[in-house]
Amino acid sequence: MTPSMFQLKQEMCEIGHRIWLKGFCAGNEGNHSVRISDDRVLCTPTGLSKGFLRPEMITVVDMNGKQVDTDNKYKRTSEILLHLAIYKKRPDVKAVIHSHPPHATAFACAGVPIPEGIHPEAEVFLGKVPTAAYTTPSYAGLGESVCKHINAETNTVLLGNHGTVSFSTSLMETYYKLEIIDAYCRILLLIKQVGKVNFLSQQEMVDLLKVKQNFGIPDARLKCAPDGCVGIDNQPYLSTFPEAITASASCDCDGGNVLQTSSAKTGGPTNDAAFEALVQQVTNQIMAAAKK
Repeated sequence: MTPSMFQLKQEMCEIGHRIWLKGFCAGNEGNHSVRISDDRVLCTPTGLSKGFLRPEMITVVDMNGKQVDTDNKYKRTSEILLHLAIYKKRPDVKAVIHSHPPHATAFACAGVPIPEGIHPEAEVFLGKVPTAAYTTPSYAGLGESVCKHINAETNTVLLGNHGTVSFSTSLMETYYKLEIIDAYCRILLLIKQVGKVNFLSQQEMVDLLKVKQNFGIPDARLKCAPDGCVGIDNQPYLSTFPEAITASASCDCDGGNVLQTSSAKTGGPTNDAAFEALVQQVTNQIMAAAKK
């Protein structure tokens, strides 16, 4: 049964509360939307906490960003243009969430690409997560910057120095992507504290991507995974480790030279103790918020 307009608005309020409880947005941050027809989108209002939304606060806009429910005293989010750009790029997308999950946003602000070939759930449910260059929030250029990195399989993009945007075929599925990206980034930061990382082998990645395909989730990396193409952008993450570690073999997916090993650079942050303290502080805050 197709949900009613009121039910969709209620779901948007519930998701907003979950986002707030998880600590993915502070104050009035973040926004999410649901496409309800070819030319209409429900979106959250501007200037209000996503943790305490009510159905009457949800606004309606057209595909140009114009608010069409003119009798609504609440105004649409100023970042709706990002959502609309994604809807236009991917007609299959029915919901978009932009938020600032702390652990993932740390990677976005550091300019460190999300590494691959480490955690099975991240590979299955997120796949390759690109990073879009920083663009001023609320400007049309933000959507353009993000869409350059979106293909048919993309569901999450890091926004340089900003946050994340996730999208899928339903609002709940989109919210799951948001949870997974921040959980994965938290794991990556904890791995950094442990000081060692094990990568899945080429064959393990091939087997995993086959399982993903059997789930009905296509992944173009399956074609080049036997040659080691997964993880070719892992070096920035590896370089944050203070001691050299060895990554799994990787290759150029276009048929270039095969890199047998890749070692992390020695050094890392100039003040490693301060960095670790910051990571722990953020982690403690997120865990405290999740227990409330």
